[in-house]
Amino acid sequence: MERRCGSPVFLHRTLSIVSLTLLALWLVASLGACKQRGKNPGDPDAMPVIGAFLSLTGPMATFGITSERGARMAVDEINKSGGIKGKPLSLVVLDDQGKADEAGNAVARLIDVSGAQAVMGEVASTLSLVGGRIAQRRGVPMVSPSSTNPSVTQVGDYVFRVCFLDPFQGFVMAKFARQNLKLSRVAIFRDVRNDYSIGLADAFRKSFVQMGGSIAGEESYSAGDSEFSAQLTKLKGQNPEALYVPGYYTDVGAIARQARRLGLTVPMMGGDGWESAELRSIGGKDIVGSYYSNHFAHDNPTPSAQRFIDRYQALYHESAPALASLGYDATMVIADAMRRADSLDPKAIRDALANTKGFAAASGNLTLDEHRNPVKPAVVVRVTETGEVFEAEIQPEPALTFAASGATAPAVEAPAPIEDKHKLATFFQQLVNGLSVGSIYALIALGYTMVYGVLRLINFAHSEVFMVGSFAGFFGAQL
Repeated sequence: MERRCGSPVFLHRTLSIVSLTLLALWLVASLGACKQRGKNPGDPDAMPVIGAFLSLTGPMATFGITSERGARMAVDEINKSGGIKGKPLSLVVLDDQGKADEAGNAVARLIDVSGAQAVMGEVASTLSLVGGRIAQRRGVPMVSPSSTNPSVTQVGDYVFRVCFLDPFQGFVMAKFARQNLKLSRVAIFRDVRNDYSIGLADAFRKSFVQMGGSIAGEESYSAGDSEFSAQLTKLKGQNPEALYVPGYYTDVGAIARQARRLGLTVPMMGGDGWESAELRSIGGKDIVGSYYSNHFAHDNPTPSAQRFIDRYQALYHESAPALASLGYDATMVIADAMRRADSLDPKAIRDALANTKGFAAASGNLTLDEHRNPVKPAVVVRVTETGEVFEAEIQPEPALTFAASGATAPAVEAPAPIEDKHKLATFFQQLVNGLSVGSIYALIALGYTMVYGVLRLINFAHSEVFMVGSFAGFFGAQL
């Protein structure tokens, strides 16, 4: 039987061959580019590269953008002072969109494609846990600027941080509530799907009860929820003197508005996840008068912070947020370790990081302990209509050795049935999500199968076309 060049089968097979050829060319070009640029982190001729994975888009974009600003300020200062071992330091930043799967992919790309000898990120503890596992497996040091969950550095000996931990931050607000605000009954409203929120809630509960206070009630929500009336109504009925909401500013502002609308007018308290200029935009006057723990206050800066604050103000014409200072500190600490290390081999950089002592950081003098965590004071700030003002500084106490070591402190645990209920609810919610997404994929697959079946065509080309597009976009983004 004669096969005509214009037949559909011939055209599709031709397209398949062309697509595979293009894919091979992309792979060869990318491998050549990596070799040409010295992408192997162990290569003595490699350029010093710090990779950063941050949420530059999505619900936590403010965190990522301000952290990136601080990191770029640090790299600019380093290069003006001679770079690293006589070579300019490069910063490669990837957007993980605030998603766990994207965070893992970003860290792998920073190491494998960009040749990063060290990684900086993330802000959210949940994302740092994902990225940290990748960095640990690849043997590349990672420094989180502001992930405060104790589990982050417990991933392995290649994971560090430059911020205080959740147990200490929870203690700070518990002590402030008891000693400064003279409170005895506080309710907790936490994000049940966020490691950061869960860690702060647990630490606050433990410390507050140990100091003689009591938990009036505890309810949960999930990030992105828009309706909190049912939980807030229950908490109001338990007559708390304050409401501890250890979440992110995107949710806290909405919670404040709904709480005030329901008549729950007690003070609100939280952690450093509140810090954002958008907090007051979202919460309006309903968030004014609330308190949260932070890394420094603009009206009570340490001498080491003043230079950073002034330069940030000159560059961006706004007050320097704490997350920018931590992005700056994390990058500076990595660069300092690169300078002190014998080579740019990731293991040598890791060993130098572990020996960081008395480093003059923007957020205060920094010494990393044997668990790769810093121990330093925290401040409490009050939200006003024009900004945040300093309220108190809380120092670490000897009794809080668990905060630095990651060990478990004596505690009053939350009732098990409540936790089990949340886990069960999360399971069924994820089950429904999976079935919904799977049904959509199945519907598309069924449609394609029917179309090609009716037309009597063999589908050779689709997968290759999609792969060529994926590789083109992936490697194009690295140029």
